[in-house]
Amino acid sequence: MAERKSFLLRVDGQLLDHLKQWADDDLRSLNGQIEFLLRRALRDSGRAKETTNPPTPDVSNPEHKE
Repeated sequence: MAERKSFLLRVDGQLLDHLKQWADDDLRSLNGQIEFLLRRALRDSGRAKETTNPPTPDVSNPEHKE
């Protein structure tokens, strides 16, 4: 597994509340949700190829299958 690094992130309180709710809805931790969203944004923008550690499946997607 790749080395995990931590860093401080300051965000607007309302944004954080929305992210927490989204994480709860997707059965993820807040950290996991933020990492999932960042990976997806990088992939969708063409700035990063798929990593060796695939992101957590998007359970909010009705087409998602285990």
